[in-house]
Amino acid sequence: MAGETASAKFYDQTAEHVAVLINAAWDGLGPALSSAMTGLDTTTGPIVDVGAGTGAGTAVLAQALPGAEILAVEPHPALRTALLARIAANSDLTARVTVLDTDVLSAALPERIAALVAMNVIGHLPPPDRRTLWAVLADKLAPSGRAVLNLYPPTKPETVPAAPMAEVRVGRRHYLGTAAAEPAGVDAITWRMTYQVREDDQTVTEFTAADHWYVFTPEQLVAELAEHGLRCTAGDPTQGLQIITR
Repeated sequence: MAGETASAKFYDQTAEHVAVLINAAWDGLGPALSSAMTGLDTTTGPIVDVGAGTGAGTAVLAQALPGAEILAVEPHPALRTALLARIAANSDLTARVTVLDTDVLSAALPERIAALVAMNVIGHLPPPDRRTLWAVLADKLAPSGRAVLNLYPPTKPETVPAAPMAEVRVGRRHYLGTAAAEPAGVDAITWRMTYQVREDDQTVTEFTAADHWYVFTPEQLVAELAEHGLRCTAGDPTQGLQIITR
């Protein structure tokens, strides 16, 4: 994907900190995603977890959909290491989850999938790649299937003041993250994530990493999907969930 190199550089710098801090986001996102999966027919094909990262969402899907096969797609080796470690430590996940070491547009997906999930990832795709993903969905999604993604603010290029993301204590050290954003053209922003590690009130590590992120509105999403015979309805508004069906 065109956006893969930029996001790879971001995760080269930040994967260790993402692995520590991301779990806090799943306190709300996990239950919302589980609810969005209710009633899914998992006999029609596997669940594709796009940009599975460290596997927090993969674990949520496995718990919400007992017995379902999951294809966890994660191109970045550091995040994939954490993903595989999580899966290998759980016999249920080991039996049901296959990790694909590529991006979703390069992955050899089966002819039919029951669902596709893309949490905290869709902004990595440039608009042409995003539309290619909709074409993949139109081709492979089972008639009763669904896709779930989240759109979180901003959905238009605008400034986002710096705000805390999460703080986690690991032993003697505190891991902290803050995020801010600024416009980066007509359809993107640049997130600036600052990560800090502190011990005994002293800063051990601190750095800022930039991530190019494509933004679009729910209305744009509806219009893009309609071109491929797909429709979209809003899910949990607190998590920005969008549910895509035929």
